Parts: sequence; C-alpha cells; structure tokens
Amino acid sequence: MVTTTAQLISEFKLPDVGEGLVDAEILKWYVQPGDTVTDGQVICEVETAKAAVELPIPYDGVVRELHVSEGTTVPVGAVIVSVDTGPGTDEAAEGRQPVLVGYGVAASSAKRRPRKSPEVTVPAPAVQSDMNGHTMADDRTRPLAKPPVRKLARDLGVDLATVAPSGPDGVITREDVYAAAASAPTVTEAPVSAPAPAAPVASYEGVRETRIPVKGVRKATAAAMVGSAFTAPHVTEFVTVDVTRTLRLVKELRQDKEFAGLRVNPLLLIAKALLVAIKRNPEINASWDEANQEIVLKHYVSLGIAAATPRGLIVPNIKDAHDKTLPQLAEALGELVSTAREGKTSPAAMQGGTVTITNVGVFGVDTGTPILNPGESAILAVGAIKLQPWVHKGKVKPRQVTTLALSFDHRIVDGELGSKVLADIAAVLEHPRRLLFWG
Repeated sequence: MVTTTAQLISEFKLPDVGEGLVDAEILKWYVQPGDTVTDGQVICEVETAKAAVELPIPYDGVVRELHVSEGTTVPVGAVIVSVDTGPGTDEAAEGRQPVLVGYGVAASSAKRRPRKSPEVTVPAPAVQSDMNGHTMADDRTRPLAKPPVRKLARDLGVDLATVAPSGPDGVITREDVYAAAASAPTVTEAPVSAPAPAAPVASYEGVRETRIPVKGVRKATAAAMVGSAFTAPHVTEFVTVDVTRTLRLVKELRQDKEFAGLRVNPLLLIAKALLVAIKRNPEINASWDEANQEIVLKHYVSLGIAAATPRGLIVPNIKDAHDKTLPQLAEALGELVSTAREGKTSPAAMQGGTVTITNVGVFGVDTGTPILNPGESAILAVGAIKLQPWVHKGKVKPRQVTTLALSFDHRIVDGELGSKVLADIAAVLEHPRRLLFWG
C-alpha cells in the first residue's frame, strides 16, 4: 500500500510591524527550505524605517520556499515564505492545527536556527549565497556574527568569511569588521553614526567613489530631519556649565548600594536635571498640531535618547520618565542603551517621544545645534566634559566644564521659556544636590 500525504501550503506575508510602515528589508533568514518550523518560531530579521525586528511564523509546518533573498526590500503584505502546513509534515506537530495569529510571540517560544527534523524527507535545497558572497547551505559553516555586525559588514563590503574573529566562541565583532575593512584594497565608507576605535582609513588610490543606498533607518531619519528643519522654526541657546560637583556625585552614586549593578554616568544626572527643568517649566513639554492649530501640552514625559548605531541614528524613549526615581531612571537608561547597541530596539520604543537628549560629547565635540525630533518642541545637546580654567570662589581653578545647547520650536517656546529651562538645567548640574528638593 502506498500512503500519500496531502500538502497544504500557507503563505506568510510581511506584516506591518510598526505603525503605517510600507516596506522592510530582509536582513537575515534563520530558516531554509526543508526546515521544520513551529508556531511562534523566529524565522527572519527585517529592518524597517524604524528598527530591526525579528518575525515569528504563526503556524507549524515545513518551509517549502523563501520568496525573498537577504538584502531585498519588499512591501508590507508581500509573500516572503511558503510553509507546508498539511497533516504529517512533522510528527512533533501531529494533532495540532495551524493557528493563525497576529504579530507577536512569547519570549519562551522563540527559537533560532532549528535543526532539520529527521522524520521529514525533503529534497536538498539549492545552494544560495548571502550578501557577502558565501553559501548558506549549512549555517554551521558560516562565520558567527550578530545581525548588526553582518549589516555593518555589508555596508563596508567586507566578506565575513575572510574576517578573523576575536569575540568569545569565535564570534566576529564590530572591531574585527573595521579592522578587515581598513586592510582591504578598495575604498569603503563607514557609517558616520557608528564610529569605532579601529575605523577604516580612506585611501585615494584605486576606487574613486563608493555609493551607499539610502534606505531603512537612515532614509527615515533623513526625511524626518528635513521635515523638522523646514517646518518648525528652530532657535538654539547655549550655556557653559561647571559640572565638577556633578561628576563627584556620579562617583558617590556608583558606590551606593541602591545603584549596584546600574549604569551611573553624567548622562543620568543630566537627564534628571532636564526632567526637573520640565517639571518647573511644563510648557516646554509640548507639540504643535498644525491640522487643528493647537498647542498640545503633554502631562507626561517620554524622554528620548539619541543613539548612534550601525544602522543609523535612532531615538528610543523612556516612557513616563517623569515618574521614575533616580535608580529607576538609571535602570531604564541602561536597558535603552544596551538594546540599541544590540540593534534590537522595537518600533514602539521610538514612538511617542516628547523631548530628547543627544550626547555629542562622546565624540569629543564641544556642542552643536540639534534639530528637533518631529513632534517635539525641545532637544538638549550635551557637549564634551573637559578640564578647563574656571573662576571658582574668586580664584581661577581647573574645573570640569561642559557646554549645553537647547534647540526649541519658536512657535511654542519663546526666548524667556527656553532660557528658563536651560538655566534650570545648568543650576542643577552646578549644584546637583538640588535634585533632592527640586526633583
């Protein structure tokens, strides 16, 4: 007797993983034709105009076809993978019906790089090549690297197969990629928002130009900044501040058991100083509604922190930052930075911001004139903290000094309000103990 098994092909379409997104780029496939998948298993990573997101499959079955190759941008609603969900495709899934669910998956059910089920016999998949030119027939032969590092390698034109890994367990790091790019004979351009100690040195020999497609996060950021610059009338004010006492307080807090295991740095106290200034001057925390010709006052603060990543500048925000204690704010900042560095910031984390901080001082820059994040009325730029001669108690002494720049929407914020906010921030940083009674 010959037993046949009917196929039931389900097509998984690219969902809208943000709010109103129209397309996304396939960064990485975690499955290949012939692989067995289960409901909720992560099958690929995509990059939208807001962030990199992992997509789970909403049913059980066997992958039959990948319709889109890595590095391709596809519209929302396009079929990206076909899965055979017919009965008998996987003994482990026997008796379970395909469950079509919305986007989202519990953390405990997410899996990566599943091994092929020995119970399923399928034709060997054709050998495919990724953006770096090496085959993907067997993941075990591929260099180990996180998705942001693979994206960086693609941007720099570096073949990961030729990179010597320095990370634990043979994982390739960003520094390894930069080092490989620096020794390459052709000219490449590193993303300006992701500087690294081993950044490649440009050569004027050989290739005269390198063209990098503008897409994903960088394209969305460019459009948002152009729109903001030519919509909201920007005004920027500056103040130079003695932050010697702030740095001393940072050292004290690092020894405080209440902050054990938390990230404590000057940015934490600067963020708290800004929150104090907003509390004392709530009109700064607003937005302009052009359609209704209204100023919308926000009675909450979603504090955005501009972060440079290999994919470009992103601005995730801390929800309800105004309600957080200093330790809670430190914890939230630490999680925000770690998530951004790993390239795992979700679209939701970058929506609904009310005010932003951009720390250009980490690049050794004294200050700048920051452009407003769309929908916000103020952004604070923090410059480098340097030891400088300063008049302190009537004498010139070496003190730790920085320059702050506050840009604001002049339709909402006049010079008096902007000056008050900036002066309040400076006053707190000069005498951070004021946080005890101002905050």
